[in-house]
Amino acid sequence: MPEARPKQKQKLLYLQKILLEQTDENHKLSGPELIEKLEQYGISAERKTIYDDISVLIESGLDIEIDRQGHSNVYYVASRLFQEEELYVLADAVASSKFLTQKKSNELIKKLQQLTSRYAAQHLRRTVYVGNRAKSYNETVYYSTNAIHEAINTNRQISFKYTEYDLTKQKRFRHGGAVYTVSPYYLIWENECYYLVCYCNKHEKICRYRVDRMAEVSVTDQKRRELTLDEEGLAKTLRATYNMYGGTEASVVLELPEKLVDVIIDRYGESVRINPVGGGRFTVRLDVQISPTFWGWLFQFGPEAKVISPDWVVGEAKKLLSDMQRVYREPREEY
Repeated sequence: MPEARPKQKQKLLYLQKILLEQTDENHKLSGPELIEKLEQYGISAERKTIYDDISVLIESGLDIEIDRQGHSNVYYVASRLFQEEELYVLADAVASSKFLTQKKSNELIKKLQQLTSRYAAQHLRRTVYVGNRAKSYNETVYYSTNAIHEAINTNRQISFKYTEYDLTKQKRFRHGGAVYTVSPYYLIWENECYYLVCYCNKHEKICRYRVDRMAEVSVTDQKRRELTLDEEGLAKTLRATYNMYGGTEASVVLELPEKLVDVIIDRYGESVRINPVGGGRFTVRLDVQISPTFWGWLFQFGPEAKVISPDWVVGEAKKLLSDMQRVYREPREEY
């Protein structure tokens, strides 16, 4: 074949490609089969050169196993950068990620498929049930996070517009499309969304923004603002604050039933101190921000969860519950 000789320099690359894509522990290729597959790329090979080429690939670090099948040697790639089980975990995470659009999830899974054999790749497109969680419709979040990382690493500010939904479920720019300029410091993954902790020039304070609601994110030439010690402390605190919604920081003591120990440990980690108080109940001290998000989390447990201290937080709980009762006592307006 006239094209064969010019492609001889590519033979090792194509041989590696064939082995990576078409072999695994359950799918092995013999020397003649490898020669036949190389011919499909316009590359001629002989049995002797295949043996030599396999040896070169092994010496280069490719984990090729050699077995006997009848009177012939057969070859397959025994291990790769990622094990199949690791790729399954990554594919499931990509498929169920809320901040990725369906299109971007599919693109990433296709790339993950290239990291294993064609046979294992078929299983990466498994159906993952993600409940009633909506996938993101904001394709740009993928690139916004990269821009934010770049700004953090190069000590620069970013600008963006912030979006919100109106009553017709149409997305619109907040404040008529005003441009926000901020000094970014931390990206946090919380509740399947990215949040940015930054210093906002507009509000002149540390703020948090959801990245999937940011549009037209760009890195500016301006250096980030240097934070005061207090601002830096607040920014670091917000990295680990529950749901990162604003509120007054407090160290609260809760009393809960034993069946909620798992819930507390899942949320706050195994280092949290559980204090049994009898009757199948325990107390726990948590550092939280007293915000609507905290109350929403606590009130989901109904009368089983009780705030013990400090007194002002107990008073806040009573006021919120009283306000909720008043809403339902008032005459209901017909819609």
